[in-house]
Amino acid sequence: MKDLTTGKEGRRILNFAIPMLLGNVLQQMYNVVDSIIIGKVLGKEALAAVGANFPLIFALISFVVGIAIGATVIIAQYYGAKQMDMVKRTIDTLYIFMFFASIALTIIGISFSESIFRLIDLPEEVIPLAVSYFNIYAIGFVFFFGFQGTSAILRGLGDSKTPLYFLVVSTIINIGLDVLFVVIFRWGIEGVAAATVIAQAGAFLSIVWYLNKYHKFLDFSPLKMKFDRGIFKKSLQIGLPSGFQQTAVAIGFLALYRIVNTFGTPTVAAYSVATRIDSFATMPAMAFSAAISTFVGQNIGANKNERIGKGLKATLLMISVLALTISACTVIFAEPLMRLFTNKEDYEVVAIGVSYLQIVSPFYMVFSMMFIFNGALRGAGDTLFPMFITIMALWIIRLPLSYLLSLHFGTIGIWWGIPIAWVFGVLASSLYYKTGRWKKKAVVKHDIMGND
Repeated sequence: MKDLTTGKEGRRILNFAIPMLLGNVLQQMYNVVDSIIIGKVLGKEALAAVGANFPLIFALISFVVGIAIGATVIIAQYYGAKQMDMVKRTIDTLYIFMFFASIALTIIGISFSESIFRLIDLPEEVIPLAVSYFNIYAIGFVFFFGFQGTSAILRGLGDSKTPLYFLVVSTIINIGLDVLFVVIFRWGIEGVAAATVIAQAGAFLSIVWYLNKYHKFLDFSPLKMKFDRGIFKKSLQIGLPSGFQQTAVAIGFLALYRIVNTFGTPTVAAYSVATRIDSFATMPAMAFSAAISTFVGQNIGANKNERIGKGLKATLLMISVLALTISACTVIFAEPLMRLFTNKEDYEVVAIGVSYLQIVSPFYMVFSMMFIFNGALRGAGDTLFPMFITIMALWIIRLPLSYLLSLHFGTIGIWWGIPIAWVFGVLASSLYYKTGRWKKKAVVKHDIMGND
């Protein structure tokens, strides 16, 4: 466990963010390895099917992930205040909630997956493959939520390294099983989904074993866990806006897929691959956003508000350098990156994907800064304003623009709606941060209205 309330702010955040960044890279390897093997072995229809699963899966898990964010903020603030009994109560409550939520989402997802794919106008030849992949993947929701919940708890306690170690092993297992199930056994898209479920299960069960053996304080014992309604209510107060935000984003992705789907299977496949590359490129923003969130939470809990502004400035500087470097590499190597996922004859898929990356990737710094400001606000317990900004950027700017521009400029018009929405998001988030209203949202109450 790491105390982020002492030491040089920038160095503390960097050291905390790096393991999370590596963990995010490894977690994305699940999807990337799936996509490479599917694109090379099974073809563009299967590749489009896996890509179409992302917004559906995101839509199903997003609300629960939002509630978990609320619990993580509470854990960080209680830990900063050294109220360890409250930390343990929050952990128990989060585990119980996520278990029952995962069961419910598995049932709902499997029951309605085909109807949702038809609703978003997925090409007819892709739907059976998409449904087959999803129905197997959904069986692993309980393991996915278990591992993600444990990782979130450890982040709130200042430990970003432990999840990384288990992700390394899990990723290696996933890659090996992908090759075994798809290339050797020829199980098709079902084999890809099964490999991911097994890898996620292994990651969750092994990290639980490790924590019970070496960190008795966490004591993962399902029969001994107690659900605290008061803490769950606080988690809802902080987490509901994040949950609604995540859900709105997920449904927005489904709506954007509906626009993309009207341009046919090659465009769906290209968009699927390009967003995989996007996921890698934006991972530093995700990691540093989570780091600044925990940093702000712990320092508010410890009543060290003067460290927050310094930490934010250092984080913005670090993420800007990273984002500019990634943007340059993505623009230069856009075509080789697309070819990594596709067969030689898929020229149209590559060309469409390259156009996406050349339009969107120069704006990664804007996206990253938006995420850092929102992470700082969440760490303070202010999740309502980021929710409004995200919903407005997506539903009022990005989707209408993408649709209208696509009518005149085709797929290029869809892509331009994305960075324009990011610019709006970063302007709104930074201006709100400057008002200082977020300082009033803390769970652990202090006089934190000092200078930032």
